[in-house]
Amino acid sequence: MWEAPWHWVVLAIVVIALFGYKRLPDAARSLGRSLRIFKTEIKGMGEDDAARAAGPAQVVPPQTTPPQTTAPAEPQSPAPPPADTEVPASTSAKNDTAAGGQ
Repeated sequence: MWEAPWHWVVLAIVVIALFGYKRLPDAARSLGRSLRIFKTEIKGMGEDDAARAAGPAQVVPPQTTPPQTTAPAEPQSPAPPPADTEVPASTSAKNDTAAGGQ
């Protein structure tokens, strides 16, 4: 199928025309990173399988500690409202124009 070198030239021209020469290095870099991650994940899965086959894992139940009793906290009084509750001018102007004011 790919006996003549001009097939590769035609394929390269088509790929460059479709993707553009600026995006090809980024695409190749992304593909390389993805393959490297995939390879390490497959290797990790093999190690997990080997560890599982080596012997059953001993499950240690978590130690339960009795709840510590503490004195109930005193209820806090609500904070007093702020003394300065003036509405900013920009907010009052919006309300006037929305209500049909001038």
